[in-house]
Amino acid sequence: MVEPGVSPDGLTRTVTAARTIDLAPTLAPLSRGRGDPCHHVTPDGAHWHASRMPTGPVTYRLVQSGLCSVRAHAWGEGASEFLDRLDHMLCLDEDLSEFAPEHPKLVDAHRRFPGLRMLRTGLVFEALVPAVLEQKVHTVSARASWRQLVRQFGSPAPGPAPAGLLLPPDAETWRRIPSWSFHRANVGPQRAQTIVRAARLADALEQSAAHDPVEAARRLQTVPGIGVWTAAEIGQRAFGDADALSVGDYHLAAVVGWTLLGHPIDDDAMVEYLEPLRPHRYRAVRLLEISGHAHKPKFGPRTPLTDHTWH
Repeated sequence: MVEPGVSPDGLTRTVTAARTIDLAPTLAPLSRGRGDPCHHVTPDGAHWHASRMPTGPVTYRLVQSGLCSVRAHAWGEGASEFLDRLDHMLCLDEDLSEFAPEHPKLVDAHRRFPGLRMLRTGLVFEALVPAVLEQKVHTVSARASWRQLVRQFGSPAPGPAPAGLLLPPDAETWRRIPSWSFHRANVGPQRAQTIVRAARLADALEQSAAHDPVEAARRLQTVPGIGVWTAAEIGQRAFGDADALSVGDYHLAAVVGWTLLGHPIDDDAMVEYLEPLRPHRYRAVRLLEISGHAHKPKFGPRTPLTDHTWH
């Protein structure tokens, strides 16, 4: 039940699960790096985020209130809808009875982080844009593009939000962003066109969240410019897909290989090796990441950043 919140226009809710909730690593995929205008973590450990729910914009603040509970505050037209869906978003219904990794590093990571949850925001287009921005470019460059475009075309988050917290642009705004604005944000034509194309289909794309993750990913990939990798990145955030392995990622196969086998492998070998962990392959990757086990030796110079801006 949603209760009256701490401010006149805010609402609060506490959700409790049967097993632990590790809030910080669970929410980490929502953040697009330090300085993300849509996601702030304040010194008190609270996670603030601004989103666009179907019923309207929302600013929400989540804090760990116990080993098995999370306290939420929300403001804006979408506050009630967000709080109603919070247990769904945090995947409090997920079943881990069949997740039994055997590799010692995965066993250790699962033991140390038993409360890692997947994310099921249901907000497909919101997850799509930053995923497209990260296609085939350095993460640092993609996140700089995200910051620039949100700061230019986003809007203030509702409620008593931290300074600088912004709502991402809605689909209609993304559709109307001129090509030169994408260019100045270091976004090449192919990625820009994919975002604009997806924005035209945003309403239909949102409906994919009602399907199982496999069918949802298939529907996403009918959009030109959305491939296996991008669909997986969306599924990891919007669909709660614990199996959404980012095949095609520049680093992932090598990281999995070095971490679990002691040598690099390619995508095909990674898919084959992780097959016994289906339908929890992405969960296994996240556990390696948050436990600190994931690693890849550094060889040679770093790949140069691609700059699409005018000088």
